[in-house]
Amino acid sequence: MALFGSATQRRRNVGEMLVEAKLITDDQLKLALAVALREGRRLEHVLVEQGLVSDQQLAMFTSLQLNVPFVNLKKQPIEPATLELIPEPVARKYGVVPLSMADGAVVVAMEDPADVEAIDDLSLITRRRVEPVVAIPSDIQEAIDRSYRSGSEIEKQFASIPTRALAQGILESKISADAIAHAPIVRAIDLLIRQAVRDRASDIHIEPEEDSLRVRYRIDGILHEVLSLPTSVHAPLVSRIKIMAGMNIAERRRPQDGQITFALGDRDVDIRVATANTVHGEMMVLRLLDKSFAFLTLPELGFLPESLEQYQAMLRMPYGMVLTSGPTGAGKTTTLYASLNQLDSAGRKIITIEDPVEYHFAGINQIQVNPQANVTFASGLRACMRLDPDVILVGEIRDAETAQIAIQAALTGHLVLSSIHANDTAGVFFRLIDLGVEPFLVAQAVVGVVAQRMVRRVCPHCARPVPAVPEEKMVYEEELGEEREEFLYGSGCNLCANTGYLGRTGVYEVTTVSEAIRRMILGNLGADDIRRQAREEGTVPLWRCGMLMVKAGRTTPYEVMRNVFTVG
Repeated sequence: MALFGSATQRRRNVGEMLVEAKLITDDQLKLALAVALREGRRLEHVLVEQGLVSDQQLAMFTSLQLNVPFVNLKKQPIEPATLELIPEPVARKYGVVPLSMADGAVVVAMEDPADVEAIDDLSLITRRRVEPVVAIPSDIQEAIDRSYRSGSEIEKQFASIPTRALAQGILESKISADAIAHAPIVRAIDLLIRQAVRDRASDIHIEPEEDSLRVRYRIDGILHEVLSLPTSVHAPLVSRIKIMAGMNIAERRRPQDGQITFALGDRDVDIRVATANTVHGEMMVLRLLDKSFAFLTLPELGFLPESLEQYQAMLRMPYGMVLTSGPTGAGKTTTLYASLNQLDSAGRKIITIEDPVEYHFAGINQIQVNPQANVTFASGLRACMRLDPDVILVGEIRDAETAQIAIQAALTGHLVLSSIHANDTAGVFFRLIDLGVEPFLVAQAVVGVVAQRMVRRVCPHCARPVPAVPEEKMVYEEELGEEREEFLYGSGCNLCANTGYLGRTGVYEVTTVSEAIRRMILGNLGADDIRRQAREEGTVPLWRCGMLMVKAGRTTPYEVMRNVFTVG
């Protein structure tokens, strides 16, 4: 390893190479070296922090300088067997990822292949020769998070629960807090939640079956089975989570709800817990509330430019009702929160009524629905009217009373935002009428409607053109009137867990209520007539919006066909 030279010489060489390549100047190098020496940090980190070079440029220079291969961890496969050679704590300590084994050596991706101490320690741990390769530091951290899964460790923790403790009562309703808080249970649940956050899961499903306990994560709207546990751990697992969520561990027949704040590094993850009894025992769902989604802006949600302009114009209205619609899981709450982020909370009083309050916003007054205290959407909305609000957000219009009060609020000088279950924008008007609101009130109060769905996005790291299958080709050509021989699909990579998809985006249909549409509502015309009029006025239907996103390479025809549809 002596061929790599001293650390000081290595830093000087990297700096000189960057100067020779005219990526930095001599003065910039001197200043960065001074900072690195004064703070005891690596020169490379200082250069990146100051924005003088990128991580990728440094990795490439290191590769050239040391004649060590560079690997792209976004695409480089990792052999599962190699992960067992280097424990996760060691990988995090040195910032390394084992990739493969060959000829008695283990190939390890490193930020600094000249770190002799790290290589010696890794050789001792693996009992193999270490062949270093260079990778981008941020990619190494992502690869560690992605590769070191906790499934086997969770099973190990459950297996270590003493059988005697289970036999003495953990399976019974009379469970002591001390027994439930047994260390293996606590550790297993901690790992279960951490792995779900790493995998970008929105929900954890704990489902008892006849001979096993199934654990699934919902990732990008799709459920994936991650664990199959013995039924003996069902009761302690559920009871421990109930204690964490402030629920009654003795009540197993009635549905319950609870809340957990889970510390994850330097941030907290809010978790909403719900239970219900099944024929095989209590089923439990933990919903992980990612606060980053609460602070998305409207342009980040996936609106087409013209649709976004229409929707933003609705939010500038001084009063009236703006409704979002779609099935459960279509992203309605995310759209409403993004709308609140756009509104001026300093110059206007904004009150929300939610069930439950999922995210907290500064400068906005949020009310939690509480049926036990007689605080419902309807009663809360009625109370809001006496608090001089400018903007009111009602989590959902579920019943006739809430619909009537919300309409009255919109007609008396308030901007009311809410969600409602309907298939498309035209269906919203008839849903309100079905709830008992008079057509003339609907026509006067509603200023605009949004219908939405969620589709998975093509992974940008492994996207490539794929020949079109006949069905996808046909539906695309029918909608957009142009032929396509291939569509963009993800081939599968480390970042998207080989699914070809990474994250989700919204598909939106936006309809502004014009005078013509108002006359149609008053005249009791059908939904088809309103749809035709809305399209003439510029509304882009859900299906067409989805196909336009396919054209732009943001999603696939399969996703649009699977998620973007209407009934009737």
